[in-house]
Amino acid sequence: MHVLVTGGAGFIGSNYVRRLLDGRSDIPADRVTVLDKLTYAGNLANLAPVAAHPALRFVEGDIADPLLVPGLLSDVDAVVNFAAETHVDRSIHSSAEFVHTNVLGTQNLLQAALYAGVPRFVHVSTDEVYGSIESGSWTEEWPLAPNSPYAAAKAGADLLVLAYARTHGLNVGITRCSNNYGPYQYPEKVIPLFVTTLLRGGTVPLYGDGLNVRDWLHVDDHCRGIDLVLAKGAPGEVYNIGGGRELTNRHLTGLILDACGADWSSVRPVPDRKGHDRRYSLDDGKLRALGYRPQVAFEDGLAETIAWYRDSAAWWQPLMSESVA
Repeated sequence: MHVLVTGGAGFIGSNYVRRLLDGRSDIPADRVTVLDKLTYAGNLANLAPVAAHPALRFVEGDIADPLLVPGLLSDVDAVVNFAAETHVDRSIHSSAEFVHTNVLGTQNLLQAALYAGVPRFVHVSTDEVYGSIESGSWTEEWPLAPNSPYAAAKAGADLLVLAYARTHGLNVGITRCSNNYGPYQYPEKVIPLFVTTLLRGGTVPLYGDGLNVRDWLHVDDHCRGIDLVLAKGAPGEVYNIGGGRELTNRHLTGLILDACGADWSSVRPVPDRKGHDRRYSLDDGKLRALGYRPQVAFEDGLAETIAWYRDSAAWWQPLMSESVA
């Protein structure tokens, strides 16, 4: 099976590629092509553990390139699309790149997949397309109500994917995950940002009152869920992938402080983010019916993640500003 993984040098995509090639996946991939633009968050070092694997081919390029993409899909059995601009704060500052990659890039991939007759297309999305929920949990039928430019661009991509299924019969699946964490995550996201900042003796920023709630999903569990959707998901369906551990940002901060040997004097309050969603919560019963269960307990996954960053300064230090946060 030949799998094209777009955004495969990013945090989640590279974990998925390593999984396909190191024997952790049940997907019978004997060829894996990675297409990645290598923006600031794409890093070939993320693929170093499998860089010499004979089944891996890396192509540097943009999923929105109409000349490059069709040629990559001519003999592909499945596309797994991770390629996206993902950081909410960056989208608030400037949203053009988010529309270019997340919407126009996804449309270009879909059109090329349609022309090439690709048997299966899995699009990796986010719970942020649903907006914010005060109580209960979102099912896949919940109306989309994105609040940030990032989430709006992802919602637009989701709608395009479903439109290609309904209009053209393209065999697609969509996954919507909760907040990911784990090794190789670019240090602008909250867990690696806080950990690497504390390891350097800096202070970490806590938005608003710190009571925004997120559900946490280890990247390995996320990739297990994607494997299930690729192998067993029904055509044209959406599947939520949850971690099952909801925490306020303040609670999460306390856990990281304790693990890093710091205290609340290392936290500086900052004004709340514009349009900051209060709470996310996914109902992933649909995927659980296919056999999904998170396997990484949050406390264990967080400890392992912090230990990885502590031991992997050579990976993250080049990505950080020389000044301490």
